Amino acid sequence: MGDFVTRGLAVMAAMCLLPAAPAWAAVDDDGTEKLFTFKDARITESSGLAVSPTRQGVYYTHNDSAAAPTFYAVDGEGRTQATFQVRGAEARDWEAMAATKDPATGRGVLWFADIGDNLDGAWPNISIYKVMEPQTLRDATLPATRYRFRYADGARNAEGVMINPKTGRLYIVSKEFAGSVYAAPKKLRTDRTNVLRKVGAAPIMATDAAYAPDGSSYVIRTYFSATLYRPSGETISRVTMPELKQAESITYTADGKALLVGSEGPRSPVYRVPLPQAGVQSSPTPTPTSSPARAQEEDTPEAAEPVGGDGLSARDILIWLAAAAGAIGVITFLARRTR
Repeated sequence: MGDFVTRGLAVMAAMCLLPAAPAWAAVDDDGTEKLFTFKDARITESSGLAVSPTRQGVYYTHNDSAAAPTFYAVDGEGRTQATFQVRGAEARDWEAMAATKDPATGRGVLWFADIGDNLDGAWPNISIYKVMEPQTLRDATLPATRYRFRYADGARNAEGVMINPKTGRLYIVSKEFAGSVYAAPKKLRTDRTNVLRKVGAAPIMATDAAYAPDGSSYVIRTYFSATLYRPSGETISRVTMPELKQAESITYTADGKALLVGSEGPRSPVYRVPLPQAGVQSSPTPTPTSSPARAQEEDTPEAAEPVGGDGLSARDILIWLAAAAGAIGVITFLARRTR
């Protein structure tokens, strides 16, 4: 019951904190469009979404919890082109994925994040699997490299993973009332557990995150909106999201000029949302003391300087307290009625 109440309060607060989405006609006027709908009946909980770094018009997705370590390649019409099994991988709760390009070989690299933890501490460690992008689009079983992680400040639930294409640094974004961005070590190790250290704040109940293809910005989304940041953590702007059944995934288009957003559910849609002009422009080189990229240079806690972000403001706290008081009143009333 406690966990249920906590999540209920978080959702209520999030609804208070974020503005309602405008009517669809207004969003359409801004250029938002439905790109495709997943046609495959097996894709019922699309939780991660990525654009192929080497093939035009190819997109990857995977299901959420209670699924096999499987991902799908689909075309621009949402039709499955190939289904891939990941050999030796577990799928406790795959929540996100990212796609990068190996600078040495030019091959695509896919990252699958088994980072969901709905009990906020059920797993002593989490895993991220690195899979080389398949060279042909036909069903296959692919090998993976497994990296284990733990948080320096204790286990938590997370649904966002992103990789800075300039530095190769991996980040995880927690899904909490007061969420955080965590940086992985500069060099990932397979022979021991890698430690994730907090480097910044994240919006309330973040459901995914992604880095722009040129590394000039990153985005974190929630159930209701998305926020663009410079690599320094400075907020660029907020982006209104389309109304979705259960907004889970986000990534950039290959040209970095728009976002792709998806949802869980059978035959779920993927929308293309244009970025505001400020989000398309390259950001200036961040100062060493304010950028999470500095953590790329060293692996000490001091190197991972805290950065900006949308943490809890005084207004947020007041709204949360009001929501909490209301929820507690309702729970108390129901408890008395059922005694």
